[in-house]
Amino acid sequence: MLNFNQFRIFYYAAKNLNFTRAAQELFISQPAVTIQIKAFEAYCGMKLFKKRGRRNWLTDEGQALFSYAKTVFAIEKEIENTLDDMRKLKRGILKIATTKAYARYFMPLMLSSFHAKYPDIKIELNEGSSLDMTRSLLDFKNEVGIIAKAGEVPGIRLIPFSREEMVMVLAPDHPWARRESIALKELAAEPFIMKETGSGTRRLVDRLFEKKQYRPNILMETSSAEFIKQLVQRGDGVSFLVKAAVVTELKEKKLATVTLDGPAHYLDVSIAYIKNQPLSLPAKAFIDILKKIKPDPNLSSPEGIGMILARMLVQRRKEAQSKADPK
Repeated sequence: MLNFNQFRIFYYAAKNLNFTRAAQELFISQPAVTIQIKAFEAYCGMKLFKKRGRRNWLTDEGQALFSYAKTVFAIEKEIENTLDDMRKLKRGILKIATTKAYARYFMPLMLSSFHAKYPDIKIELNEGSSLDMTRSLLDFKNEVGIIAKAGEVPGIRLIPFSREEMVMVLAPDHPWARRESIALKELAAEPFIMKETGSGTRRLVDRLFEKKQYRPNILMETSSAEFIKQLVQRGDGVSFLVKAAVVTELKEKKLATVTLDGPAHYLDVSIAYIKNQPLSLPAKAFIDILKKIKPDPNLSSPEGIGMILARMLVQRRKEAQSKADPK
Protein backbone atom coordinates (compact mmCIF):
# COMPACT_ATOMS: atom_id res chain seq x y z
CA MET A 1 0.00 0.00 0.00
CA LEU A 2 1.24 3.47 -0.90
CA ASN A 3 2.74 5.33 2.06
CA PHE A 4 1.06 8.70 1.68
CA ASN A 5 3.56 10.44 3.95
CA GLN A 6 6.44 9.27 1.75
CA PHE A 7 4.48 10.24 -1.35
CA ARG A 8 4.04 13.75 0.07
CA ILE A 9 7.77 14.06 0.78
CA PHE A 10 8.50 12.88 -2.76
CA TYR A 11 6.13 15.56 -4.12
CA TYR A 12 7.87 18.38 -2.25
CA ALA A 13 11.30 17.08 -3.19
CA ALA A 14 10.30 16.76 -6.85
CA LYS A 15 8.64 20.18 -6.88
CA ASN A 16 11.76 21.89 -5.51
CA LEU A 17 14.39 19.48 -6.89
CA ASN A 18 16.09 20.27 -3.64
CA PHE A 19 15.89 18.10 -0.52
CA THR A 20 16.89 20.93 1.83
CA ARG A 21 14.13 23.24 0.55
CA ALA A 22 11.62 20.37 0.71
CA ALA A 23 12.61 19.77 4.34
CA GLN A 24 12.04 23.44 5.14
CA GLU A 25 8.55 23.45 3.62
CA LEU A 26 7.66 20.22 5.43
CA PHE A 27 9.19 21.37 8.73
CA ILE A 28 11.40 18.27 9.00
CA SER A 29 15.13 17.72 8.75
CA GLN A 30 16.96 17.26 5.46
CA PRO A 31 18.28 13.81 6.50
CA ALA A 32 14.67 12.75 7.21
CA VAL A 33 13.74 13.71 3.63
CA THR A 34 16.66 11.67 2.26
CA ILE A 35 15.72 8.62 4.35
CA GLN A 36 12.05 8.77 3.31
CA ILE A 37 12.88 9.25 -0.38
CA LYS A 38 15.13 6.17 -0.31
CA ALA A 39 12.37 4.18 1.44
CA PHE A 40 9.84 5.36 -1.15
CA GLU A 41 12.17 4.41 -4.02
CA ALA A 42 12.58 0.98 -2.42
CA TYR A 43 8.79 0.58 -2.28
CA CYS A 44 8.47 1.66 -5.93
CA GLY A 45 11.35 -0.59 -6.96
CA MET A 46 12.95 2.15 -9.07
CA LYS A 47 15.02 5.29 -8.84
CA LEU A 48 12.99 8.51 -8.88
CA PHE A 49 15.87 10.99 -8.64
CA LYS A 50 19.29 11.26 -10.21
CA LYS A 51 22.01 13.57 -9.06
CA ARG A 52 25.00 15.30 -10.56
CA GLY A 53 27.10 17.46 -8.29
CA ARG A 54 24.78 19.24 -5.90
CA ARG A 55 21.76 19.27 -8.24
CA ASN A 56 18.84 16.81 -8.41
CA TRP A 57 16.87 15.75 -11.45
CA LEU A 58 13.83 13.52 -11.81
CA THR A 59 14.18 10.27 -13.67
CA ASP A 60 11.61 9.50 -16.36
CA GLU A 61 9.78 7.35 -13.81
CA GLY A 62 10.01 10.13 -11.24
CA GLN A 63 8.63 12.63 -13.76
CA ALA A 64 5.64 10.36 -14.51
CA LEU A 65 4.93 9.91 -10.80
CA PHE A 66 5.31 13.66 -10.18
CA SER A 67 2.55 14.45 -12.69
CA TYR A 68 0.16 12.30 -10.61
CA ALA A 69 1.45 13.84 -7.39
CA LYS A 70 0.65 17.35 -8.66
CA THR A 71 -2.93 16.29 -9.37
CA VAL A 72 -3.33 14.57 -5.99
CA PHE A 73 -2.04 17.49 -3.96
CA ALA A 74 -3.97 20.05 -6.01
CA ILE A 75 -7.12 18.12 -5.06
CA GLU A 76 -5.94 18.04 -1.45
CA LYS A 77 -5.65 21.83 -1.55
CA GLU A 78 -9.18 22.08 -2.94
CA ILE A 79 -10.41 19.88 -0.11
CA GLU A 80 -8.64 22.06 2.46
CA ASN A 81 -10.17 25.19 0.91
CA THR A 82 -13.61 23.56 0.89
CA LEU A 83 -13.31 22.59 4.56
CA ASP A 84 -12.17 26.10 5.41
CA ASP A 85 -15.13 27.58 3.49
CA MET A 86 -17.55 25.28 5.31
CA ARG A 87 -16.07 26.19 8.69
CA LYS A 88 -16.48 29.88 7.83
CA LEU A 89 -20.02 29.30 6.48
CA LYS A 90 -18.93 30.27 2.99
CA ARG A 91 -20.24 26.99 1.63
CA GLY A 92 -22.94 24.55 2.68
CA ILE A 93 -26.63 23.67 2.53
CA LEU A 94 -29.41 24.54 4.96
CA LYS A 95 -32.45 22.25 4.71
CA ILE A 96 -35.51 23.63 6.48
CA ALA A 97 -38.92 22.09 7.10
CA THR A 98 -41.89 24.27 7.97
CA THR A 99 -45.63 24.64 7.72
CA LYS A 100 -47.35 26.28 4.79
CA ALA A 101 -48.37 29.28 6.91
CA TYR A 102 -44.81 29.90 8.11
CA ALA A 103 -43.43 29.32 4.61
CA ARG A 104 -45.66 32.09 3.29
CA TYR A 105 -45.74 34.65 6.09
CA PHE A 106 -42.51 34.22 8.07
CA MET A 107 -39.86 32.54 5.96
CA PRO A 108 -39.35 35.21 3.27
CA LEU A 109 -38.07 37.77 5.77
CA MET A 110 -36.32 35.17 7.92
CA LEU A 111 -34.45 33.64 5.01
CA SER A 112 -33.52 37.00 3.50
CA SER A 113 -31.99 37.92 6.88
CA PHE A 114 -30.08 34.63 6.98
CA HIS A 115 -28.96 35.06 3.36
CA ALA A 116 -27.72 38.59 4.07
CA LYS A 117 -25.47 37.20 6.79
CA TYR A 118 -24.47 33.97 5.01
CA PRO A 119 -24.82 34.68 1.26
CA ASP A 120 -22.95 31.56 0.15
CA ILE A 121 -25.16 29.05 1.97
CA LYS A 122 -27.67 27.32 -0.30
CA ILE A 123 -31.14 27.14 1.24
CA GLU A 124 -33.68 24.38 0.62
CA LEU A 125 -37.13 25.14 2.06
CA ASN A 126 -39.69 22.35 2.27
CA GLU A 127 -43.26 22.84 3.44
CA GLY A 128 -46.04 20.52 4.48
CA SER A 129 -48.07 19.42 7.47
CA SER A 130 -46.31 19.64 10.82
CA LEU A 131 -46.38 15.86 11.20
CA ASP A 132 -44.93 15.22 7.73
CA MET A 133 -42.24 17.84 8.28
CA THR A 134 -41.37 16.30 11.66
CA ARG A 135 -40.96 12.90 10.02
CA SER A 136 -38.82 14.48 7.31
CA LEU A 137 -36.30 15.37 10.04
CA LEU A 138 -36.09 11.74 11.12
CA ASP A 139 -35.59 10.70 7.49
CA PHE A 140 -32.72 13.25 7.19
CA LYS A 141 -34.55 15.00 4.34
CA ASN A 142 -34.47 18.20 6.40
CA GLU A 143 -32.33 19.27 9.31
CA VAL A 144 -34.24 22.03 11.11
CA GLY A 145 -37.97 22.51 11.38
CA ILE A 146 -40.28 25.34 12.46
CA ILE A 147 -43.43 23.40 13.12
CA ALA A 148 -46.38 22.88 15.43
CA LYS A 149 -46.57 19.73 17.50
CA ALA A 150 -48.94 17.51 15.54
CA GLY A 151 -48.38 14.15 17.19
CA GLU A 152 -45.98 12.17 19.33
CA VAL A 153 -42.74 11.71 17.39
CA PRO A 154 -39.95 10.29 19.60
CA GLY A 155 -36.42 11.44 18.95
CA ILE A 156 -37.26 15.05 18.11
CA ARG A 157 -36.19 17.98 20.26
CA LEU A 158 -38.65 20.88 20.36
CA ILE A 159 -37.65 24.39 21.46
CA PRO A 160 -40.67 26.70 21.96
CA PHE A 161 -40.60 29.49 19.38
CA SER A 162 -43.97 31.23 19.17
CA ARG A 163 -47.66 30.89 19.99
CA GLU A 164 -50.06 31.54 17.15
CA GLU A 165 -53.58 32.63 18.00
CA MET A 166 -56.23 30.53 16.29
CA VAL A 167 -59.40 32.25 15.12
CA MET A 168 -62.64 30.95 13.73
CA VAL A 169 -63.34 32.45 10.31
CA LEU A 170 -66.62 32.69 8.47
CA ALA A 171 -68.21 34.61 5.62
CA PRO A 172 -68.98 38.29 6.36
CA ASP A 173 -72.69 37.70 5.72
CA HIS A 174 -72.85 34.64 7.99
CA PRO A 175 -75.45 35.10 10.80
CA TRP A 176 -72.73 34.52 13.41
CA ALA A 177 -70.70 37.48 12.12
CA ARG A 178 -73.01 39.80 14.07
CA ARG A 179 -72.60 37.91 17.33
CA GLU A 180 -69.99 38.43 20.03
CA SER A 181 -69.45 34.72 20.67
CA ILE A 182 -70.80 31.25 19.98
CA ALA A 183 -70.77 27.95 21.87
CA LEU A 184 -68.84 24.89 20.73
CA LYS A 185 -72.13 22.96 20.58
CA GLU A 186 -73.33 25.35 17.86
CA LEU A 187 -70.07 25.03 15.99
CA ALA A 188 -70.37 21.24 15.98
CA ALA A 189 -73.50 21.47 13.83
CA GLU A 190 -72.03 23.89 11.29
CA PRO A 191 -70.32 22.63 8.08
CA PHE A 192 -66.61 22.71 8.96
CA ILE A 193 -63.67 22.93 6.56
CA MET A 194 -60.75 21.15 8.23
CA LYS A 195 -57.00 21.36 7.77
CA GLU A 196 -55.48 18.03 6.81
CA THR A 197 -54.68 15.30 9.32
CA GLY A 198 -51.12 15.80 10.52
CA SER A 199 -51.29 19.58 10.77
CA GLY A 200 -50.97 21.34 14.12
CA THR A 201 -54.23 23.18 13.45
CA ARG A 202 -56.08 19.90 12.90
CA ARG A 203 -54.67 18.44 16.10
CA LEU A 204 -55.80 21.49 18.09
CA VAL A 205 -59.33 21.47 16.60
CA ASP A 206 -59.73 17.70 17.08
CA ARG A 207 -58.76 18.00 20.74
CA LEU A 208 -61.11 20.94 21.20
CA PHE A 209 -64.09 18.86 20.04
CA GLU A 210 -62.94 15.66 21.80
CA LYS A 211 -62.66 17.49 25.12
CA LYS A 212 -66.39 18.32 24.99
CA GLN A 213 -67.24 14.98 23.35
CA TYR A 214 -68.60 16.65 20.22
CA ARG A 215 -67.98 15.58 16.66
CA PRO A 216 -67.42 18.26 14.00
CA ASN A 217 -69.54 18.26 10.88
CA ILE A 218 -66.62 18.00 8.43
CA LEU A 219 -67.50 19.23 4.96
CA MET A 220 -63.99 18.99 3.52
CA GLU A 221 -60.35 18.44 4.46
CA THR A 222 -57.52 20.23 2.68
CA SER A 223 -53.90 21.21 3.24
CA SER A 224 -54.35 24.61 1.59
CA ALA A 225 -55.19 27.57 3.82
CA GLU A 226 -55.85 29.64 0.69
CA PHE A 227 -58.45 27.13 -0.53
CA ILE A 228 -60.06 27.13 2.92
CA LYS A 229 -60.34 30.93 2.83
CA GLN A 230 -61.96 30.84 -0.60
CA LEU A 231 -64.55 28.27 0.52
CA VAL A 232 -65.32 30.20 3.70
CA GLN A 233 -65.70 33.47 1.76
CA ARG A 234 -68.27 31.75 -0.46
CA GLY A 235 -70.23 30.69 2.61
CA ASP A 236 -69.58 26.96 2.19
CA GLY A 237 -68.58 26.53 5.82
CA VAL A 238 -66.49 27.84 8.71
CA SER A 239 -62.95 27.00 9.79
CA PHE A 240 -60.15 27.59 12.29
CA LEU A 241 -56.97 29.18 10.96
CA VAL A 242 -53.87 30.88 12.31
CA LYS A 243 -54.75 34.55 12.80
CA ALA A 244 -51.64 35.69 10.91
CA ALA A 245 -52.91 33.89 7.81
CA VAL A 246 -56.18 35.85 7.68
CA VAL A 247 -55.15 39.35 8.86
CA THR A 248 -55.47 40.83 5.36
CA GLU A 249 -58.85 39.23 4.64
CA LEU A 250 -60.22 40.38 7.99
CA LYS A 251 -59.06 43.97 7.36
CA GLU A 252 -60.57 43.93 3.88
CA LYS A 253 -63.75 42.36 5.31
CA LYS A 254 -63.54 39.43 2.95
CA LEU A 255 -63.73 37.25 6.05
CA ALA A 256 -65.24 37.73 9.50
CA THR A 257 -64.41 36.15 12.82
CA VAL A 258 -66.33 35.35 15.97
CA THR A 259 -65.04 34.34 19.39
CA LEU A 260 -65.63 30.82 20.65
CA ASP A 261 -66.90 30.70 24.24
CA GLY A 262 -64.06 30.09 26.67
CA PRO A 263 -60.36 30.97 26.63
CA ALA A 264 -58.48 31.86 23.47
CA HIS A 265 -56.81 29.03 21.62
CA TYR A 266 -53.17 29.05 20.60
CA LEU A 267 -51.00 26.86 18.41
CA ASP A 268 -47.57 26.25 19.91
CA VAL A 269 -44.84 26.47 17.25
CA SER A 270 -41.37 25.10 17.94
CA ILE A 271 -37.88 24.89 16.50
CA ALA A 272 -37.34 21.19 15.86
CA TYR A 273 -34.37 18.95 15.14
CA ILE A 274 -33.27 15.39 15.88
CA LYS A 275 -31.98 14.64 19.35
CA ASN A 276 -28.45 13.25 19.77
CA GLN A 277 -27.44 13.97 16.17
CA PRO A 278 -24.78 16.45 15.04
CA LEU A 279 -26.07 19.60 13.38
CA SER A 280 -24.36 21.11 10.36
CA LEU A 281 -22.77 24.52 10.81
CA PRO A 282 -25.47 26.21 8.65
CA ALA A 283 -28.17 24.57 10.79
CA LYS A 284 -26.49 25.74 14.00
CA ALA A 285 -26.22 29.28 12.62
CA PHE A 286 -29.91 29.26 11.61
CA ILE A 287 -31.03 27.99 15.03
CA ASP A 288 -28.89 30.65 16.74
CA ILE A 289 -30.68 33.35 14.73
CA LEU A 290 -34.08 31.88 15.58
CA LYS A 291 -33.21 31.76 19.29
CA LYS A 292 -32.24 35.44 19.20
CA ILE A 293 -35.54 36.54 17.68
CA LYS A 294 -37.92 34.22 19.52
CA PRO A 295 -40.18 35.90 22.06
CA ASP A 296 -39.24 36.30 25.71
CA PRO A 297 -40.96 33.42 27.59
CA ASN A 298 -41.70 35.83 30.45
CA LEU A 299 -43.94 38.04 28.31
CA SER A 300 -47.45 38.43 29.71
CA SER A 301 -49.07 37.74 26.33
CA PRO A 302 -47.93 35.25 23.69
CA GLU A 303 -46.26 36.43 20.50
CA GLY A 304 -46.99 35.07 17.03
CA ILE A 305 -45.62 35.56 13.53
CA GLY A 306 -46.92 39.12 13.27
CA MET A 307 -45.13 40.44 16.36
CA ILE A 308 -41.91 38.59 15.54
CA LEU A 309 -41.88 40.00 12.00
CA ALA A 310 -42.54 43.50 13.30
CA ARG A 311 -39.54 43.28 15.64
CA MET A 312 -37.36 41.88 12.84
CA LEU A 313 -38.32 44.74 10.52
CA VAL A 314 -37.53 47.32 13.19
CA GLN A 315 -34.15 45.70 13.77
CA ARG A 316 -33.38 45.61 10.05
CA ARG A 317 -34.25 49.29 9.69
CA LYS A 318 -31.93 50.13 12.58
CA GLU A 319 -29.11 48.10 11.03
CA ALA A 320 -29.65 49.71 7.61
CA GLN A 321 -29.69 53.18 9.16
CA SER A 322 -26.52 52.39 11.12
CA LYS A 323 -24.72 51.33 7.94
CA ALA A 324 -25.93 54.35 6.01
CA ASP A 325 -25.02 56.82 8.76
CA PRO A 326 -22.03 55.40 10.71
CA LYS A 327 -20.80 57.47 13.66
